[in-house]
Amino acid sequence: MEHRSKPWHGIMVATALPLREDLSVDYDGYAAHCRWLVENGCDGVVPNGSLGEYQTLTPQERARVIETAVAAVGGANVMAGAGAYGADESRRWAEQAGEAGCGSVLLLPPNAYRADERAVLAHYREVAKAGVPIVAYNNPFDTKVDLTPALLARLHEEGLIVAVKEFTGDVRRAYELAELAPGLDLLIGSDDVLLELAVAGAVGWIAGYPNALPAATATLYRAAVAGDMETALPLYRTLHALLRWDSKTEFVQAIKLSMDVAGRHGGPCRQPRQPLTEEQAAIVRAATEKALAEGLR
Repeated sequence: MEHRSKPWHGIMVATALPLREDLSVDYDGYAAHCRWLVENGCDGVVPNGSLGEYQTLTPQERARVIETAVAAVGGANVMAGAGAYGADESRRWAEQAGEAGCGSVLLLPPNAYRADERAVLAHYREVAKAGVPIVAYNNPFDTKVDLTPALLARLHEEGLIVAVKEFTGDVRRAYELAELAPGLDLLIGSDDVLLELAVAGAVGWIAGYPNALPAATATLYRAAVAGDMETALPLYRTLHALLRWDSKTEFVQAIKLSMDVAGRHGGPCRQPRQPLTEEQAAIVRAATEKALAEGLR
């Protein structure tokens, strides 16, 4: 699309992975889901992220998910999740992504323990050997490792990363990052600060809720980055009751339920994720039904 100059720009949907009732992967359903997202205004997909339950997949399943996404929407439109406990394993997943033709990979810092700066640098240096553009994923809530603006600037200065998925929710970081590493692309990492980070100069969105409502969320993103607040703000207010689930522990279950309500197959999750409580499910269902009733798709 004309607004994308790099394969990690635009709306890259962190795809939910459709599972059958026996918890096996529905690859045909996943391919159809990837195509449907692109047909409805999204630019590409991010398989094997947290939303895709990559931690619960076998190596064979994980590789096939990447191959399925590439076959469905083209490699340039796929940002493969390369998260793993060790740098060697992450490098191997980055190599597999490169061999499959992916345009970029999404890489968490070391997440088996609270890594220090030396360990973070060594980790990204190792994975960079695969030769695939790396988008760093800053999620200190789950990894306990904070990729601060200063550390991101150092990673970028070394040529190790091209962008960052910023998930802290602290929009002030966008401005500090622009000062310290002006060439580093900022990608919106949590749905519920989309508007704020778009205003701050984000050039992409690694997105959750487009899995359920791609057309409406694509309209929101495009309006936000264009500075069209007349379109963006009312839509953001309407959708925010759903978007905020992207930052909750139960985000996978919530987004899959919204998909089910919207007529797409979300389905169950693998353990250790448990179904939403009745109260949580009622909140997600009501917010999704409200959005659908307002004509959002």
